[in-house]
Amino acid sequence: MQLSGIRVVDLSRIVSGPFCSMFLADMGAEVIKIEGVDDGDPVRKQGIVRDGFSWYFASFNRNKRSLTLDLRSADGKAALRRLVATADVVLDNFRPGVMEKIGLSRAELARIKPDLVVCHITGFGMDGPYRDRPSFDFIAQAMSGFMSVNGAEGEAPARAAPPLSDLVAGAYAAMGICAALVRRARTGRGEEVATALTDSMVANLAFLATHYFATGEQPLRTGNDHALVAPYGLFAAADGQVAIAPSNDEFYYKLIDALGLSHLRTHPDFLTNRDRFERRREINALIEAEIRKQPIAHWLDVLNAAGVPCGRVMNLAEVFADPQIRHQQMRVTIDHPRHGAIDVLGFPIKFTDEPCRVHRPPPDLGADTDAILAELGYDAAAIADLHTRRVA
Repeated sequence: MQLSGIRVVDLSRIVSGPFCSMFLADMGAEVIKIEGVDDGDPVRKQGIVRDGFSWYFASFNRNKRSLTLDLRSADGKAALRRLVATADVVLDNFRPGVMEKIGLSRAELARIKPDLVVCHITGFGMDGPYRDRPSFDFIAQAMSGFMSVNGAEGEAPARAAPPLSDLVAGAYAAMGICAALVRRARTGRGEEVATALTDSMVANLAFLATHYFATGEQPLRTGNDHALVAPYGLFAAADGQVAIAPSNDEFYYKLIDALGLSHLRTHPDFLTNRDRFERRREINALIEAEIRKQPIAHWLDVLNAAGVPCGRVMNLAEVFADPQIRHQQMRVTIDHPRHGAIDVLGFPIKFTDEPCRVHRPPPDLGADTDAILAELGYDAAAIADLHTRRVA
């Protein structure tokens, strides 16, 4: 697979780091997840827990091995340093300064393994006035500006339901790690990579940021309407809502022709997108008056045939029953040796020759500790001693 032969020492927990390392593991990297001896990753106790096993944890930790170490102890730190010496990547999502406290500063990591790729995921960045502040997704959504532009005009700012900043920062971190590995292959030099939850959300403000840069004006919250294009959004059919996204004049003309509204092509109020945007309530009302005459299924057939981007608003039961989602295998069942069948999300990146696959179930806490310590040269007596003293 793409990252076969790459060893990742993953010191991260919760979502952002585990999401990053899961991508690397899905592409073939060997990911060794370092967890505390007693509790491990806090997500192991969150979400739906069945028979002592968290499905939330499973969703971010497939294809990994679990090594428990007490990093407050000298022997635990020594074992970690021995492991780092065999690694290609070290990943953490601690606050800045924590790696130094456990004896793994950038300089020390470079001394242990000069060509190491080190990646940090933080709330606000590795430096700057907020570097020491704690942060979670909700704070990043609020402080990135994302929440201020999300929701409907006249309503309170809204967060996105999934932990977007964790997921986006994790994806950026995986991209940065892969780029650093390519650089290492070319130059032989290691690299330090950093992403931050808040930065990642700021980077995704897209045209909302460009509007502010160009005008100095705060973008309005537009709900399901587009901030630049009209008509665009949800329209009521006879039996529910249809999402329609005619993002330029070509698609707009296809839409009105398909609706039998071709006369609007020459209507003086709707000649340009600017005209339509300034009168979006009027143009939306004309579109919806036609959409209301037929059920959703009718319009999906008609509009897709006309080449107009559209779709129904689906709940999760409908999503995972949908033939396209099923074809794309976006729901995967993992057979866990102790916990039976566990469903997780599928692989968003598709490779033709060497596709991503599940080659390890999400690990029980410390499931691979003995095997990994043995690989590092600890004999059976030494491993037993570490267990007795709760170091591993």
